Amino acid sequence: MNLTDNAKEINTSQRKHHRLLLTVMLVILFIIIILSFGVGYYPLTPSQVLKAFLSKFGYKGDILPQAATIFWNIRLPRILSALFIGVSLSVAGSTYQGMFRNPLVSPDILGVSSGASLGAAFAILNGASNWVTQLSAFAGGVIAVAASYLISRKSAHSHTLSLVLTGTMIMSLCNAGVTMIKYIADPNDVLQQITFWLMGSLTKTTMNSFVWSVIPMIIGLSMIFIFRWQINLLTLDEEEARSLGINIDKYRLIFIIASTLLSAAAVCLGGLIGWVGLMIPHLARALVGVDYNRLIPASAMLGGGYLILVDDIARSILSMELPLGVVTSIMGAPFFIYLIIKRRERA
Repeated sequence: MNLTDNAKEINTSQRKHHRLLLTVMLVILFIIIILSFGVGYYPLTPSQVLKAFLSKFGYKGDILPQAATIFWNIRLPRILSALFIGVSLSVAGSTYQGMFRNPLVSPDILGVSSGASLGAAFAILNGASNWVTQLSAFAGGVIAVAASYLISRKSAHSHTLSLVLTGTMIMSLCNAGVTMIKYIADPNDVLQQITFWLMGSLTKTTMNSFVWSVIPMIIGLSMIFIFRWQINLLTLDEEEARSLGINIDKYRLIFIIASTLLSAAAVCLGGLIGWVGLMIPHLARALVGVDYNRLIPASAMLGGGYLILVDDIARSILSMELPLGVVTSIMGAPFFIYLIIKRRERA
């Protein structure tokens, strides 16, 4: 047996191993989703969850009316929202980390979260309804990233460096705008609403708000899943990639648009929920490697399951519900410190 045959056997074994891992992730995600329907102030047994689900399809057996209401009107939209927000932030984080060739990059590097926060704060200040606030947040995030991208095109520096610098500038401007709005807002009403939104929560999530937010998420996810193998090309040095005939600018723009749709939709649905897009890609990379054909699906499943679990903890650990963004920050900050120490040790 020659070296070529050995290499083929190793590659085949690795592919089988990675397929098995992805299958296990999918099964675990499904189990987490099912069990989460029973978690909350009003616990539901597995049989009550099943009966509540079947009630929508004509089941007339022994079922508590409040169980069906909790399942369809509260738990289902909340769990679906947590799932898609986790998937969106994790996939966007993986994409940006590959595109910028930096494992410490998060989805808000181009100012999408800050822009969405400014849009939401402005809408709340003017007494807008919940869906108008969501729309304003989405628009703010998209405009912030568009501004970062267009300004970076005028820079004489490399495009990657220019994107990071302009993103930081836009982020600072938007944060200043949010601070100004909080300063002039009514402290007895409006300021509390803005602060609560900025902490991140799925308390007010409804099926209607989920449906409107999931549309850009599906578009962004589809774009990244279709072109995910090209992210491997963006991890190369720019000059090396261009010498191979790769249109770096084209793919970079595709992934920026897709990641912006994911991040903006996630923020407008659940508010500011940090660290997911930074933590989960690292965990996925440790499990399935650096090939984005596997990394993107792994990040999606891990991110969705992680945020559902965090939401379960946020609404059940205390008598009062904790803001989702606070819980992810408590869990994410130690992980970030670990990453910094690990990178220093490697250096």
